[in-house]
This record gives sequence, C-alpha cells and structure tokens, in this order.
Amino acid sequence: MKKAAILGSAAVMLAAIGAPAQAQFSSALDTSERTAKDTAASQQRIDQLDDQTATLLNDYRANLKQLEAARRYNASLERNIEAQEREITRLREDIENVEGLQRATQPLMEDMIAKFGDVVGADLPFLVEERSARAARLQGVLDNPSMSAAQKYRLIVEAYQIENEYGRTIGAYSGTIGEGESALTGEFLRVGRIALIFKTPDDSVLRIYDAAQGDFVNLERSYLPDVKFGLRMAKEQTAPDVFFVPVKPAAAQ
Repeated sequence: MKKAAILGSAAVMLAAIGAPAQAQFSSALDTSERTAKDTAASQQRIDQLDDQTATLLNDYRANLKQLEAARRYNASLERNIEAQEREITRLREDIENVEGLQRATQPLMEDMIAKFGDVVGADLPFLVEERSARAARLQGVLDNPSMSAAQKYRLIVEAYQIENEYGRTIGAYSGTIGEGESALTGEFLRVGRIALIFKTPDDSVLRIYDAAQGDFVNLERSYLPDVKFGLRMAKEQTAPDVFFVPVKPAAAQ
C-alpha cells in the first residue's frame, strides 16, 4: 500500500513538474543503476584482485622457503666439498708416507719370514708338512709383485698368530713316525709347545718327543690314561679337565 502510494505520489510529482523534469529524473535513475552495477563489478574485480594477491603472496612465501632451503642445502654441499678436499689432501699425504713406509717395512717383512722358518724348524716337530708349507707360501708372498705391502704384512701376521695359538692350545692329529719298515702310524697329542706324544691305535707304543735326542723316545706307560684322556679332550669328545704329561725342567743357563 505504501509502495503504491509512493509511486502514485511520484507520478503526481512527475506530472506536476512536466516532461523535462521527468526525463532528468529517469536519467538520474539510469545513472544510479549503472553506478550500482559498476560498483558491484568493481567490488567483484577487487575481490578477484584480492584473491590473486593472496595467491601471489602465498606463492612468494613458498618461494622464499624454497630459496632458504636451497641456500642451506648449498651451504651444506660447500661444507662437504671442503671436507672432501681436506680428505683428498690427507690421502695424498698418506700415500706419500706409505711409499716411504713400504721401503722401510720390506726388510722387516723379509726378517719376519726368515725367522718364521727358523721357528718352525726349531720347534717340536708337529704338523711339519702343514707348517713348512705355510712358511713356503710366505716366501712366495714376499716375492709376489702383484700384492701390496699391506696385504703381505697381513698374511705374515696371520701366520705368526697361528703359531702363537699352538703355544696355548692342545691338538690331536694322525700321522707317522719312523721310516721304512720301522715306520709306525698312530695319533699325536700336542700339549702346547711343551710335549708332543705319539700313541699307536692298539696302545702298544707310547712315545714322547725328546728335543735333546731329536727323536721320539718311549714314555712310561703310567701316562697312557692321561694321554688317552688328552686325545679325547683335544677332539672335543669330553669336557676339559686336568691331565698329566711329563715336562723336563728348564736347562740351567
């Protein structure tokens, strides 16, 4: 009712003010509508620009983070490169030192191999073939030009370690003593480096190596139970325990 009254009043006023004023009023209304539409379009454009600005700002911040990460990564790479350069310098120095060390260790290795053969020759005659073959291999290693000094030294040390083990272990193996018709086959019991005892399978022969005589001599048969127990222990057929073997006292100096 109020809207109809207003429109009626406006019509009355337009009729009252005449055609020129009515045209001006219509033009003002059109202008107002265009202004409202332009304002809405501008607002929409502003909203779009605001969204674009927010997107660009987020992209900028993400790029800043990527740039910072790239800078830190490059700094890390530079530190690694510097460390590698220092390592290269150190390795070059080590190579130069190794060349001098090789010249110094060659005579030492020659002496160690010569002494190794002497140790085997002067020791109790156990595992003679195996130990002699090891000494021969060491001599071949020394004359092998394709092996580095470090490889040669490692093999020499390993051979000495094996010999060292003999001094604190017991062992059992089969073998023969004597030659020709007098040769006997049986078992050897090695007790460290203090005793090497031989026994035939039927227990009829029991002998021990005498370094002074350089040969095996008869051993008192009272030691037979201990020898048999020692053989079983060396073969891990029984738990470790104490057993007796004859040991000569050290010679007076």
